[in-house]
Amino acid sequence: MFQPLVEPITFEEFLEWKPENGRYELHKGVIVEMQPTGDHELVRGFLIREINFEIRRLKLAYSIPSQALVKAVDKKSGYIPDVLVLNLPNLINEPLWKKSSTVSQAESIPLIIEVVSTNWRDDYFLKFGEYEEMGIPEYWIVDYAALGGKRFIGSPKQPTISIYVLVEGEYQLTQFRGNDQIKSPTFPELSLTANQIFEAALGEY
Repeated sequence: MFQPLVEPITFEEFLEWKPENGRYELHKGVIVEMQPTGDHELVRGFLIREINFEIRRLKLAYSIPSQALVKAVDKKSGYIPDVLVLNLPNLINEPLWKKSSTVSQAESIPLIIEVVSTNWRDDYFLKFGEYEEMGIPEYWIVDYAALGGKRFIGSPKQPTISIYVLVEGEYQLTQFRGNDQIKSPTFPELSLTANQIFEAALGEY
């Protein structure tokens, strides 16, 4: 059994320590074990299936890995997004890709999606800031259980998909609820409503 380290460590030390099994992230030098719920995994699986369909249909040079890391600009953090869309032609420029399945350049990452769990502050605060600083063009926060703070999803709280698009170095926000049709710059022909994504948590594909 692997025991997470508690003292702040470097990203390189994290890569050396990281076991093959399990989902671990590095947050400001501290290792965090990710333990998603079943509902979370159903939503994640649904999104991967739908986006992979678009990738195949449009014959895009994209791929969605299962465990790849995103190394943050601060070099003290590394995240495993719930859905990470990779731009395959740019992986040749990623020094840590072949050995450690790690990317750090915005050119490699057209889209990141995080599905909200009880640690919602990580998605709305920590990862939001890191992905914006990295220059990730598009970032979704899928809050299917309305766990986020009212300042993010309104009052009364309701399931919300927040899509952030990078404009002149800063994220611009559009939110989707109910039967709103999702609008994604990366996948402009994606035919999904917010409710279809939320209902995936119920196993209704």
